[in-house]
Formats: sequence, C-alpha cells, structure tokens
Amino acid sequence: MEQTHQQQHIVVMTGATAGLGAQALHRLALQPSARIIIGARSGRTMPDVEVLPLDLASLDSVRGFAKAVIELIGQAKIDVLVLNAGTQSPNAGTQSADGFELTFAVNHLAHYLLARLLEPHLADGGRLVITTSDTHDPEVTPLGPKSLDPQALAHTTKSGLGTGMRAYAASKLCNLLTAQSFAARDDIKARQISVIAFNPGLTGGTSLGREVSPAARALMGILMRTVFRLVGLVKPEFVMSTAERSGELLAEVARGAITPPPGRVYVSLLKGQPTFPDPSELARSRDARDQLWRDSAAMVGLTA
Repeated sequence: MEQTHQQQHIVVMTGATAGLGAQALHRLALQPSARIIIGARSGRTMPDVEVLPLDLASLDSVRGFAKAVIELIGQAKIDVLVLNAGTQSPNAGTQSADGFELTFAVNHLAHYLLARLLEPHLADGGRLVITTSDTHDPEVTPLGPKSLDPQALAHTTKSGLGTGMRAYAASKLCNLLTAQSFAARDDIKARQISVIAFNPGLTGGTSLGREVSPAARALMGILMRTVFRLVGLVKPEFVMSTAERSGELLAEVARGAITPPPGRVYVSLLKGQPTFPDPSELARSRDARDQLWRDSAAMVGLTA
C-alpha cells in the first residue's frame, strides 16, 4: 500500500540547490519515507524533491512559500526545518525588495520570518537547524562584529572594501542569536524541539560568492589554496573543508545523528569534525538576543 504524506518524514529546506546544501539534500533524501520540500527560485525542478518558489530577498515571497508549505503538508507536521541559504556580496548597501540591506535581509530576516511562520507546524521532537558561520566571532576573524545594532545592519548605506564581509559576518551572528532565541522559548522546550546553529567552517565549492566577479573568485581560490592553508597550520578554523564533507555533517545534524550537549545550540565543523565550542561572547548575550528578536519582529510585521 502506498504510504501517505502524513506517515512520511517531512524535511523543509532552503539553500538546497548548490554547494553543501545540495550535498546535504542528497543524503537527507536517502532516508526511508523522506519527503523533501525545498524553496528555490522559480523554474527549478529536482527529481524526488518538491520545489516551491522562494525568493529570500522578498518578505512577500517568504510568506507565500510558508503558506504553500502549510497547504501542501495539510495536517502533517514538519520533522526538520533546515534554514541553510545564504548570500555574500562584495559590498554592503544593496537593498532587498523591502528596503533592507540585502545580506541582512536574505541571511537573517527572511529566515527569521520563515522560522516564525513554520514553527507552529514543527512536529513535537522535531529539529530546527540554522546555518551560521564562525565569521561571527571576532576571535576567529577581525571582521567579526563586536557590537550589534539591528537597525544599522538593516539600513546601512556603507559600501567599499570589507563592507560585504562585515555584513555577512554580522548576519551570521544574527543567525546564531535567532537560534538562541528559539531554543530559549518555553513552547519550544515543552515540545522538545531541538534547535541547532550549524557552522560548516571554511568550505570550498559553495555558491556564496556568486555575485563576486570572476577575477575576485579566482583570487579567493588562490588565497584558499595558499595563504589560508598556511594560516590553518596554527589556526584550525582556516582549514578548508569540502562541500561534500560539510554537507554530510549538515545532514547528520538535521537527522539528529549529531547534536550539541544539553543547553547548547552551536555545532562547529573544525578540521572535518563536529565540535561544540562556545560561540562569541556577543552571541551569548541575552540582551543582544532579545533586542534582535524584537527588532526583527517589528521589521517583518510580527509581534515579539
């Protein structure tokens, strides 16, 4: 007898069409009874995967995607929600459809809204996984944020050398703080939903730099093979992983094969292995966490 959707293991995912996300998707799809729903830009089709249109640069598109997912699954529940998509631009200052700085809008605000809209439809005992980065930590990279001003991040007009990377690092801090906020909610605890912020580490073969010029991509490739390799001898965060290995670990986190110790949310891939370090001091700040939640709610039109 054909199995109904209600009996299937439902995974909803963003950032699944390239890089480590595609590798994770392939592994998740191998699970027995897996039903995979992904958000992607219009026109994409993928075998054995249900693809719904999603443009993370538009909050209306995010709302439409969430509504479509809820209608598609009916009375069933989402077992795993993986928020993996991300963008990195050479400069900050480009605006989303809603007038927010693009990196902040795509990497943080869209995923915050999506998690808020789909959280009531997560299964008890389910998992929420948000991809972050160790670039959030100024002890790892000097461009990591030392303070948090959500309004400034959302409406910056700065541009120029380094602003794109700073915006990316700040958005990854926001991802970690969002994970901390969800994990601290009483309803999440009561429903035993696991919340994980996953850092894949420095990973080659991703589509993060798709907006960067070919010359800049070539230069970054050279740096990864030379300078970063040397730095990695003394600073393991700069040891580069492959999309295959990072995707494999993301899938294991999503499946529950890897989980942080009780009371923690951060899983960081270091030299190809999962570790559970403290995130940055700012990422552990309750004040920063609560401020970001309140400001983000106001930006997307939800109550805090």
